[in-house]
Amino acid sequence: MVRSLWSAATGMNSQQVNVDTIANNLANVNTVGYKSQVAQFKTLLYQTLQTPTTTANGDPKPTSSQVGLGVRPSSINNIFSQGSLLSSQSSSALAIEGDGFFAFRGVDGTPVYTRNGDFTWALGATGSMMLTNSDGLPVLSTTGQPIILQGTGGANTIIATRITIDATGRILYPNAEGVDTPTGFTVGLWQFNNPGGLERLGSSLYSATPASGPALNEATNNNIQPSKIAQGYLEGSNVYVADEMVNLIVAQRAYEMNSKAITTSDEMMQTANNLKR
Repeated sequence: MVRSLWSAATGMNSQQVNVDTIANNLANVNTVGYKSQVAQFKTLLYQTLQTPTTTANGDPKPTSSQVGLGVRPSSINNIFSQGSLLSSQSSSALAIEGDGFFAFRGVDGTPVYTRNGDFTWALGATGSMMLTNSDGLPVLSTTGQPIILQGTGGANTIIATRITIDATGRILYPNAEGVDTPTGFTVGLWQFNNPGGLERLGSSLYSATPASGPALNEATNNNIQPSKIAQGYLEGSNVYVADEMVNLIVAQRAYEMNSKAITTSDEMMQTANNLKR
């Protein structure tokens, strides 16, 4: 009886984690660059009630008798499938087609990575422009440096709406003749051997870990398939509401079944206690 109560309780706790994960996915269905998560579970230890033995006649009885002791969450995996591209009116909005990640210089100076390309041009001294995210973190180029377009002021002030970015990430600006000319900066893209090992930092940001492997610069690594950049688009989340609602119903039913198992065990224990009366 106690085993059944404990197993059902662990099942309820695990399904609560499952519901929390699904709810977080649904809450971020409109978050740019968000990647969905899925909870994974594993069974707990088994208790042996009877070991392999022989019958009274000496015949072999190879199978044992074991009963499980419940379940617990083992991991919450990130799903890095491609999200749909959403049109944006911002000329600094960028979307990635492929497996790459944008990189920022974090507050502590270490690089962080994201699929959220909702960037903006921050105005600096003498009319210079720096490409940043909404939190002001500078976007890194292929050389790992912030992207700063220098202006001399006056007629030579950089105008953000005239900046274009091609599919390879090159940043272009029209010259005196109005022809788009490379500025010498290229938006950096990085990939990982195991993106599922990245650590979430919130705001669709990730940091590299030993499980993900080091960041691989697409500009200097010829062994990986390069990604493409689409200007004027943002990558939406890869959360499918219909699938998440089905998963939510399954998790709710599993929670109810575990709750019913606790109720049934309690009723059986009550019946056993009443036998002595």
